[in-house]
Amino acid sequence: MNPSVIFTNLFQSFGINCTIFVATLLIALPVGLLVAFGAMNRWEPFRCLRGSRLASGKWGAMLVGLRPIALFIKFFVWIIRGTPLMLQIIFIYYGPGLLNWGQPWNAMGTDGRVVATCAAFAINYACYFSEIFRGGIQSIPRGQYEAGQVLGMTKRQIFFKITLLQVVKRVIPPMGNEFMTLIKDTALANIIATKEIIMMSKEFINRGLIWPLFSTALFFLVFCGVLTLLFGWLERKMDYFRV
Repeated sequence: MNPSVIFTNLFQSFGINCTIFVATLLIALPVGLLVAFGAMNRWEPFRCLRGSRLASGKWGAMLVGLRPIALFIKFFVWIIRGTPLMLQIIFIYYGPGLLNWGQPWNAMGTDGRVVATCAAFAINYACYFSEIFRGGIQSIPRGQYEAGQVLGMTKRQIFFKITLLQVVKRVIPPMGNEFMTLIKDTALANIIATKEIIMMSKEFINRGLIWPLFSTALFFLVFCGVLTLLFGWLERKMDYFRV
């Protein structure tokens, strides 16, 4: 078979990997930030019991200090981070049918597998991004918040004018790692027969050609190389923030 034809098919299939990559980031980045805020939520519905008899003792103190929103979100993040992404993709795609909820992905035709994959990736990476965002936000010294309050700034102004840019500076290196992991993880989409680049190379294996499988590494290497240059440029751009 003509190598140019093989590389053309591989390039077209790699477009699905890139689609999953972009769709995941568009959803997971803002959702991850919201999840990070939820994990830091300080709402304590039983705070009014503080100082009462009910608050005495170990269990009473735990009840008073209970933060249900933060607890629920941390539990959800633990579940997502603690289970394999491959299983999550399988559950998202086959789960509704197994639970007799219908199969919404089939209604989308061949695109349904890609959409299901994007949904699984978005949930998974939103949880990972949330921990990076939470660590970045909590690493900002408390004194900077207090300085903003002294200047009469609102919480929104403090976050966007003082905190956010410093957080971006601090999370660039770990986010770069996650971005590179994400593009390589898109190969897991073939578990539900999404015709991405690895699955396409397997079709050539069935025809007796093994080299297309190994040549897929070139696509990922080039993509990760571009990401490396991009994040290096961002780090230099943000270098005026001495943190």
